[in-house]
Amino acid sequence: MTEKEILNLIQADKWMMRVLLTASSLNLKDWAVGAGFVRNKVWDYLSGKTRETVDTNDIDLVYFDPNGNNEEADKELSKEMLTRTGLDWEIVNQCYAHKWNNVPPYKSTKDAIAHWPETVTAIGVTIDKNNKLKLIAPYGIGDLVHFIVRLSPKFEGGSGVLQERVRKKQWLEKWPGLKIVNEGARPEGPAPSINSV
Repeated sequence: MTEKEILNLIQADKWMMRVLLTASSLNLKDWAVGAGFVRNKVWDYLSGKTRETVDTNDIDLVYFDPNGNNEEADKELSKEMLTRTGLDWEIVNQCYAHKWNNVPPYKSTKDAIAHWPETVTAIGVTIDKNNKLKLIAPYGIGDLVHFIVRLSPKFEGGSGVLQERVRKKQWLEKWPGLKIVNEGARPEGPAPSINSV
């Protein structure tokens, strides 16, 4: 499966396109909807599962705007979007999100996504200035389309975080073909706070 095929898959999904057009209507800078929104859709498709909506608990909408909302304003916007759409949105300006993990400031949405826990989670989709879908995948799509789950190189947590996320999100029950890879796992330490991506 190629990036183009992933974008075509998203484009053909009316529910996903409604979410993306709603996100676009907020006029946030450097935005993307990511994590399970893309990951779960691809895994479902490659597993032969058809669902009316993507199997995800929430809509992770991230953006990067040094002059944008603070954390409180983003929480209020997320609540407003829940009321407006009936979907559980988590809207986060990546200008402040680095503080949760005690790491240097992110430089862009793509840089922030590169710090998400797994390479298969570090993926998002946006609508560009030409109204075309664009994939944001700092580590490419290889792990995603080959069902390989491994820590992202820039994620600051240890391998215990990976195992806990796989267990808590029941990925192996939903997609039994996943391969969990702990190679290069960093030593355990205090786990950083992570979004629900």
